[in-house]
Amino acid sequence: MSTAEGVVPAPAAARARGLAGPAGLALAGVALAVLLRLRDPRVPGAYGFCPFRALTGLWCPGCGGLRAAGHLTNGEVLASLASNPFVAPLALVLVLAWLGWVRRRWGGADGRMIVLSPAASVMVLAALGGFTIVRNTPWGSVLAPT
Repeated sequence: MSTAEGVVPAPAAARARGLAGPAGLALAGVALAVLLRLRDPRVPGAYGFCPFRALTGLWCPGCGGLRAAGHLTNGEVLASLASNPFVAPLALVLVLAWLGWVRRRWGGADGRMIVLSPAASVMVLAALGGFTIVRNTPWGSVLAPT
């Protein structure tokens, strides 16, 4: 049996196996959100320290990321952007990628959730590097975590 697009629907057992990865990742995401609600990352020392910051005195691209994620679990998008402006857009991209992954797996396709080309990988790393440099300058201090 085929559909109008010529794609054969996956049997129910194959769909269930294909959705195991997305379901596991969703469960991990929910567990992380619960952890951030139970143990507030805005409390100093709640999750340890940033080794990069401890060694260099500079903000790394991830500094403020847990606080930003904690703000998102409270629905505080602007506070999240103040803690780390990369986290909210990254969370949105990850949710959309996850939804696409579920859709593909439901249709019986294999594959990973996100596959970046080498050029896209370089662009992401360059953006994070530039962000790190700017947030550690006097004129970029507005990007320092709050």
